[in-house]
Amino acid sequence: MKAAKLIVMYPTPTDIDTFEHRYAQEHVPMAIEKLAGKTRFVASLIKVAVGLEQTPFHRIAEIYFPSMQDLETCLNSLGGQETAQHAVTISTGGTPLFLIAEVESFDF
Repeated sequence: MKAAKLIVMYPTPTDIDTFEHRYAQEHVPMAIEKLAGKTRFVASLIKVAVGLEQTPFHRIAEIYFPSMQDLETCLNSLGGQETAQHAVTISTGGTPLFLIAEVESFDF
């Protein structure tokens, strides 16, 4: 069984400082508390989009789960729905892009 991950890509916010504050103080703690079944949370701050003047995304969050079923169960839970709605609420640069991916890892 392959692992799965939820990817949330946040467009560049209209007010970066306010977004960063809400992301760190509200959203990350909510995700840690309410996303049941997760095994890993990676929060990336995008610095450069190679070949573009501006990056279209400010942050990308990756939340890993043991299986697609675990991810779907989480997203359908009250905690998953609350956390997804909060992501939309804090994303002042536009609606975040939510992606679901099957994961294959290659360790070197």
